[in-house]
Amino acid sequence: MVKRGLDLTVAIVLLLLVFPVLLLVIIISKYIAGLPVFFTQQRPGYLGRPFYIYKLCTMTNEHDSTGELLPDDQRLTRYGQFLRKTSLDELPQLWNVIKGDISLVGPRPLLMEYLPLYNSEQARRHEVKPGVTGWAQVNGRNAISWEQKFEYDVWYVEHQSLWLDFKILWMTLLKVVKGQDVQQHGHVTMARFKGSE
Repeated sequence: MVKRGLDLTVAIVLLLLVFPVLLLVIIISKYIAGLPVFFTQQRPGYLGRPFYIYKLCTMTNEHDSTGELLPDDQRLTRYGQFLRKTSLDELPQLWNVIKGDISLVGPRPLLMEYLPLYNSEQARRHEVKPGVTGWAQVNGRNAISWEQKFEYDVWYVEHQSLWLDFKILWMTLLKVVKGQDVQQHGHVTMARFKGSE
């Protein structure tokens, strides 16, 4: 209950503070990339229950001649790269926090299709609400392997506390300012998870 109260208070205050910036980014996004400005996708939340996450679009919807979406590196725009590097594309998730879908801190919500690929230990990341940022994000983000990322997620599940949340939020701010670990080597973000051996 204390964590939920903190999430709600901080998310509302942050949303009010960044609203002018968010509005400006939305206007610029609409001018540069057109519509839609927002990206919504179903993700697994607490105990794997689905919800819709909100982000700003960073990629185009271009398809090849067969109707398949082009690879990420061909659809990610320079403006989209800027949004990702500065984490401005994540701002709409404050609304997810206010709704109670996610917390400010917790394992990042990944794709629904990954759920059957987790082993029993990795699946423990869903024992808490997902977050806008998490222990894995401040310890490598997209620059580490999936297995390392899941180890950090489970470590957070076992050691979560308000003090740790404050520490992660502060470390996240430093990471955003420095623009670190936004992408995995050889990928525009992170290679898809295909299960652990």
